[in-house]
Amino acid sequence: MNKYFLTDVQREFHATVRRFADERIAPLAADIDERDEFPAELFRDMAGLGLLGAPYPPEYGGGGADCVMVAMLLEEVSRASGAVGSSLNAHISLASSVLAGHGTERQKRSYLVPLTTGAKIGAFGLTEPSGGSDAAACRTRAVRIGDHYRITGTKAFITNATVAGIFVITARTGDDPGSRGVSAFVLERETPGFTVGAADRKHGVHGSPTAMLYFDDARVPAENLIGREGEGFRQFARTLDRGRVNVAALSVGLGQAALDAATTYARQRQQFGKPIAAFQGVQWPIAEAATEIEAARLLTLNAARMADAGLPIKREAAMAKFFAAEAALRACSSAVEIFGGYGYMRDYPVERYLRDAKLYQIGEGTSQIQRMIIAREILGRF
Repeated sequence: MNKYFLTDVQREFHATVRRFADERIAPLAADIDERDEFPAELFRDMAGLGLLGAPYPPEYGGGGADCVMVAMLLEEVSRASGAVGSSLNAHISLASSVLAGHGTERQKRSYLVPLTTGAKIGAFGLTEPSGGSDAAACRTRAVRIGDHYRITGTKAFITNATVAGIFVITARTGDDPGSRGVSAFVLERETPGFTVGAADRKHGVHGSPTAMLYFDDARVPAENLIGREGEGFRQFARTLDRGRVNVAALSVGLGQAALDAATTYARQRQQFGKPIAAFQGVQWPIAEAATEIEAARLLTLNAARMADAGLPIKREAAMAKFFAAEAALRACSSAVEIFGGYGYMRDYPVERYLRDAKLYQIGEGTSQIQRMIIAREILGRF
């Protein structure tokens, strides 16, 4: 990673993460996928290394890592296992981020610290059954009654839902249209009136559980409102800008895994008396994948560095997420084709990579939404 102009601290962190991913996560990836069970032990190990609180201040149990380091962390974990990467991202990049950026001191001590130290897993509830891309059209309602809110509604596709102990969610607290009436809350799994549905059966990222959240007049203390009423959408929008950089990193990791597998296989597989790496039909997709994954990594690191410098990153984050997700899917598809019939078999990892990669075209803003963001940042709104 020296060619990416990393500091000594960043290089050391990357080496530690890469070693952990290769030695602890990668050997378990196929079994995690096959069993479709959350790897709790791996998350305890990551907590022991300080990775579950990597981006947050030491005074709240975090590791003080910058955005570049977090991107490298998620790339390496995703390269080893898309499922572990997805759940790690939901924990550190989404649930914890809103609390760290907008929570009160009490909320940080009560909820952020258990997340950063790994005492509890976090989940982030924004999407609803009626829509994901139109997040401002939130239908979950929160009505204040004295010293608490009563929340009613449903959230969908919530990563880590079945294993999380702390949830950060949005609910509409006012009649203002669109995003102006949306607020954010933090609550615990044991909250009266709050239940988590059964785990969803998904196409990929098996082992990273998602489920519905149900609020049936759930009683949440008023002090669990994050910020002020009506600020929730703005808080989540800032979180998602940073989150898109991290999803880009996850995509780069999966794409790199597929490229590595295809390269190794092409050198070993013999056809017509020579390795298939000798044939142009194999060389070109590998060359294209290598170029696109490298470009995606550079877009991701650029957006991360801008975030570390305190610069606006809405356009750069959307570009990185859009390009990296598309590049990863193409790299994984090419890897399956290079493996031929074996690529379609579950005995080889590339079919898992392809299933996992599809998620990143969808999660934290679809590729279509990223195109819209990029266009608006360049052209303005019409």
